[in-house]
Amino acid sequence: MPKNFLLIPGPTPVPQDVLLEMAREMINHRGSEFAQILKINTDLLKKVFKTENDVLILTASGTGGMEAAVANFFSQGDEVLVGVCGVFGERFAKICKAYGLNVKTIVTEPGKGIEPEVLEKALKENPNVKAVFLTHNETSTGVTNNLKELAPIVKENPERLLIVDAVSSLGAIDLPTDELKIDVVVTASQKALESPPGLAMVSVSELAWKFNEKANLPRFYFDLRQAKKFLEEGATPFTPAVSIFFALKKSLENILNRGLENNFKRHSLLGKAVREAIKAIGITKLLADERWASNAVTPVIPPDGVNPDDLRKYIRSKFGVVLAGGQGNLKGKIFRIGHVGYVEPTDILVALSAVEVSLENVGYKGIKGKGVQVAEEIFSQNSN
Repeated sequence: MPKNFLLIPGPTPVPQDVLLEMAREMINHRGSEFAQILKINTDLLKKVFKTENDVLILTASGTGGMEAAVANFFSQGDEVLVGVCGVFGERFAKICKAYGLNVKTIVTEPGKGIEPEVLEKALKENPNVKAVFLTHNETSTGVTNNLKELAPIVKENPERLLIVDAVSSLGAIDLPTDELKIDVVVTASQKALESPPGLAMVSVSELAWKFNEKANLPRFYFDLRQAKKFLEEGATPFTPAVSIFFALKKSLENILNRGLENNFKRHSLLGKAVREAIKAIGITKLLADERWASNAVTPVIPPDGVNPDDLRKYIRSKFGVVLAGGQGNLKGKIFRIGHVGYVEPTDILVALSAVEVSLENVGYKGIKGKGVQVAEEIFSQNSN
């Protein structure tokens, strides 16, 4: 089979040693061996979440974790505020509406994050808001919200919940859960945690558990109270994705052995190299400016006359480089270069070269090597 370079914001490439863990024989998910793996994974995840709060692992996609973050803490009619910077902020709002919550939104233009003063104004105008939902890293628009600015505004009312979608950021972009007093954080296995899809993880604060005691929204599979009860017994309420638990253990060990801060630095370097390279090409544009730019994914606006989806198909067929397309209102308008998870500088250089050659082949001469050279210089300056 031809070699592919998977550079999308998830699922991301998985290291060989992590993949091999999935070849292990099945075990009893109600036995002592699984109980030990569940405990180890939970303890390792707390280090990545930077929390002393409960961390619960669900067999689900990231969206399952997002649904759990709604279903477990509210009652019908509760008023909540959702920050919408793209498709996944919209998804949180849709889940809240599906459960009958009274949803207020802050909507930003594509490529922009939430300004602190806008959040502050929205909370003053809606004093009955019980919780604020924020997306830490919005992969559809390549925006990272500055939670260090936003979290204190939410927590000016210490009885207000702060719920964060960190599906694409946890492990790649610093998220000090306890320091920022974030009550619920949702992530998933298939992004920066360098594992296959199939597991969602949710951290829950003491305040969130108090909300849970009063909440009466319907829930069954995503009942976090049951998940906590079973965790204390070394099990999960329902059959877990055992093989992915094996893989997750290895990937978390790898990440923590490398050093969490080193992981943040690597993603920052990759993001900078891609952004500066795209600028150097000169005919393409970045959707998000440097203030909001994500270290997990870079959305690129192609030059006039170039269909981004046709460009992606050409790049994949000729070079085996898999890039992501636009989502929602940005479908057919951008392409996205993922640099999250098990991605190294060599992968980025291959992707940038493929983009340059492909653009030259559709008539944009004189750009070949410009972006690659800039990226090489950034990588060489940070080789130590």
